[in-house]
Amino acid sequence: MPLSIGENEILVGLGEGPVTQRLDRSNRHGVVAGATGTGKTVTLQVMAQAFSDAGVPVFAADVKGDLSGVAMPGTPNEKMMARAEAMELALSPAAPPVMFWDLFGLKGHPIRTTISEMGPLLLSRLLELNDVQEGVLNIVFHVADQDGLLLLDLKDLQAALKYVADHADEIGTQYGNVSAATVGAIQRKLLTLQTQGAEHFFGEPALNLSDLMRTDAAGRGYVNLLAADRLIQSPKLYSTFLLWLLSELFEVLPEVGDPEKPKLVFFFDEAHLLFNDAPKPLLEKIEQVVRLIRSKGVGVYFVTQNPADIPDAVLGQLGARVQHALRAYTPADQKGLKAAAQSFRINPNFDTAETIQALGVGEALVSTLDERGAPKVVQKTLIRPPASRLGPITPEERAALQAKSPVAGVYDQTRDRDSAYEILQGRAQQAQHQADAAREEAEEDKREAAEAKIREREDAREVRASRPRASNRQSVAEAFAVTLVRTVASQAGRELMRGLLGGLTRRRR
Repeated sequence: MPLSIGENEILVGLGEGPVTQRLDRSNRHGVVAGATGTGKTVTLQVMAQAFSDAGVPVFAADVKGDLSGVAMPGTPNEKMMARAEAMELALSPAAPPVMFWDLFGLKGHPIRTTISEMGPLLLSRLLELNDVQEGVLNIVFHVADQDGLLLLDLKDLQAALKYVADHADEIGTQYGNVSAATVGAIQRKLLTLQTQGAEHFFGEPALNLSDLMRTDAAGRGYVNLLAADRLIQSPKLYSTFLLWLLSELFEVLPEVGDPEKPKLVFFFDEAHLLFNDAPKPLLEKIEQVVRLIRSKGVGVYFVTQNPADIPDAVLGQLGARVQHALRAYTPADQKGLKAAAQSFRINPNFDTAETIQALGVGEALVSTLDERGAPKVVQKTLIRPPASRLGPITPEERAALQAKSPVAGVYDQTRDRDSAYEILQGRAQQAQHQADAAREEAEEDKREAAEAKIREREDAREVRASRPRASNRQSVAEAFAVTLVRTVASQAGRELMRGLLGGLTRRRR
């Protein structure tokens, strides 16, 4: 007898009966956990296709590249056919509509956001800034807002940091001390981020979130696959991007309560990267987003190796739980196993902890929510086989699908409009032009003053040259006359003197 499920349910697998998940409770989030090689990716693929068939768009990170097979109808092997027969399930090859995305624009449509949309908190997380550096970054954002400086890409932020450093004295008196050393440290971290390829992520056109929530003509939800095989090599960028995406969905979407089916289901693979070394303010933000985004009709499903990787405050909000096999070789593993077992509603037919360790590939312990939102009793479940291809698609198949994408050509070309970098460059050029003009004017004034002095000296010489002047030189006649007069006068004087003396002499005798 074929498996019978409700109209508002999706089939996960077969346990003591059909193991299903209600669509009107799928916004209550979930977790898919298990050791490497136990079948998490296949479970994710099955759930993604089931949501798509129900008209629910899906966003998932393809960390290893093998999830891309969901885009092509599968060719069931004997093992898959046997599983389908055991479940009395008709296995027909099928594939949901898929759109490929890539932060680097290599294996899908580019995904971009702006520096302003990312905000200082997430950017500080991405750059691994300390408290002082984060404070300076907040000042930069505030100053940019006050001065009307759009922060769109990395060069905008670099220009804004330089602007704040150049005006540190006046800015520091109003917002707090800004040291050149702190700005330099942030600039160096931005350079490191840039070398990792993050400049492709920041810019325009920015992602329109409605493009992630499309359905095709048949009413099936698009499965949005993020190529993350390269991105996962920069774990901070990977986790910060996905957290930004959740935050943007939370900010943009309206409140809908508990809809009949989610507006979007979000699978967060390698979820432990989100929480590693996260400061308390960021953890609080994650908890807030996860708690509140369900009222926006978005379900978040964390995919990780062990539920212990997820903080208790977040784990307690996850309604659906799919637990693949765990191995307890170390005390830490045993602690994680115990936590995983205790998170389920007990089934009296088996020991949960022992069963988790004995699960085979493609088997899982599954508990979902009932119509009242309460957890169902955990069941040992054989996960249904996927109708789409297992393993990655070829580059040619990817390119063909991307060419037919409903957003083909929308995000492929970068747009660089005037923003902080261009505005500050313009101001700097204008200030330089003004300084050059002032210098040229000063040099012109100096040159005119020097020329005026030269003209004054030349005018003075011309005036002196035009006046008649007495000469100190005597002509020959004048010199002869003067000499003659002096000679006559000299002789007359001597004769007179002799006469006077002689006369006196004679009278004495």
